[in-house]
Amino acid sequence: MRSKLAIKRLLGEIPFTAEVYWQLRQNGKPLSKSFSLRRTQQRLPDWIAAVQTTRRSAPHGKRVLLFTTLRYWIEHAALLGMSLAGLGHAPTLAYLPYANWRTPLNLFDLRRQNAYAHQVLGQVEPLVKTLSLLDIKEPPRASLPADLADAVHEVSRRDVQYTLQVEEVDERSELYKLRLERNTQAARAALGWMKTNRPDVLLTPNGSILEMGAVYQAARHLDIPLVTYEFGEQRGRIWLAQNDEVMRQDTRALWQARKDIPLTPEQADQAHSLFSSRQRADLWANFSRRWQGQPSQGGEQARSSLGLDARPVALLAANVIGDSLTLGRQVFSQSMTEWLLRTIRHFAALPQIQLVVRVHPGERYTKGPSVAEVVAQALPGRPLPQNIHLVPADAPLNTYDLVEIADLGLVYTTTVGMEMAMSGVPVIVAGQTHYRAKGFTLDPASWQEYEALLQAFALDPHGQHLERQQMDEAWKYAYNFFFIYPQPFPWHLLHFWNELEEWPMERVLGAEGQAAFGDTFRYLLGEPIAWQ
Repeated sequence: MRSKLAIKRLLGEIPFTAEVYWQLRQNGKPLSKSFSLRRTQQRLPDWIAAVQTTRRSAPHGKRVLLFTTLRYWIEHAALLGMSLAGLGHAPTLAYLPYANWRTPLNLFDLRRQNAYAHQVLGQVEPLVKTLSLLDIKEPPRASLPADLADAVHEVSRRDVQYTLQVEEVDERSELYKLRLERNTQAARAALGWMKTNRPDVLLTPNGSILEMGAVYQAARHLDIPLVTYEFGEQRGRIWLAQNDEVMRQDTRALWQARKDIPLTPEQADQAHSLFSSRQRADLWANFSRRWQGQPSQGGEQARSSLGLDARPVALLAANVIGDSLTLGRQVFSQSMTEWLLRTIRHFAALPQIQLVVRVHPGERYTKGPSVAEVVAQALPGRPLPQNIHLVPADAPLNTYDLVEIADLGLVYTTTVGMEMAMSGVPVIVAGQTHYRAKGFTLDPASWQEYEALLQAFALDPHGQHLERQQMDEAWKYAYNFFFIYPQPFPWHLLHFWNELEEWPMERVLGAEGQAAFGDTFRYLLGEPIAWQ
């Protein structure tokens, strides 16, 4: 095995060897199922025909650099790039042909994979230019500018946190070294290309992690306009951020534009219907995710099952450790873990208050450390005091039943905090989440402010409920976040092969498709979003 790898390393350094081998021995086939572009290859003739038939002239067409990596994102980007070409723009689809971000790939196999991707994606030329960042030749020992190098280091740390679902990163680990190497190469290649071929806009998924995050940082360094995008639980919708990382879910412009617009009765009904489905652990409309594994049984049933008594209840709803919506979201703590530890210790000294720590139900599907382990470490050598109750991820208990009996909510970034405010529960927000500082939460900026809020609750636990106006604001914000913030879009990352049956390329590019999605395509290219 070692001799085979050594031969591959040697052959990988010899020009054209991998490409010729791939062409002769694999006959144009992919190396593995994990990087098979078969479906894209099959559909490309239809997409090309649709673009050639419907392509319109855009007097202000933009030069778009669309960058991504990993098979599923590349396939989706090919579809998106073709649609932009059909709308009269000049897209360049840049990519890195990796199938996996966690494991190394020797240069010989990587070059074979690159040859395969070039053969498949090259079919879109000249409608869409294609560019593998592996093919960009760098000056020997080219280094990144210091500020960009620091940003790439931070992206690489985040990659490890995201992959292992941890907050502490060992920069001596093989995973960190791999992520830093790949991210540095991506940033260096993108930086060089963009200096010479400056696009009007960079379009990339996520923008916070992996090579997408590295290329995002390279574009920021050059002050190139940026748009990042992601997909949530709603089919037919896309999240967008202009000159920002989309996973930060910055809703300030949305709220500024809509905070004074009251909900119509129909909109209020829509928000209440969605909230009820979340409580019941049902699917709702175009949402493809259940937020709870257990239907609501009522607050008193939850109180009984946990052995809670009449003392006031503070509910700490945790995120999954290392979740992408928690990374880099610290306000006054160094991490979510530090916030958890100090909060547990604080309540251990308040026997008159019952603290319920709800581990996120999503932990059932993750492999990283559990919040339960963090809670166990809070008081070394001591069991949890009787006033602190831990609800594991797999507990047959609905979180919304706990909300019903809570007198105070404690959250880092979980959406449950917003929903507690909708229910009239005062909520202290410790992390930088999208609903922070919107007028219906308590938002400490330091440990001193945080602990002062906890002390005020301990002194008057039943006098902290929200005013009716604040609850109304929370409901209004929730409606805007769920129904206005995500923009209409025909092809969700997880479902687009099926959605192409309803929304084929020619329909999206036609009058009907542009009436439905035209604004979103314009927003994707950097036109200011009109929060209507």
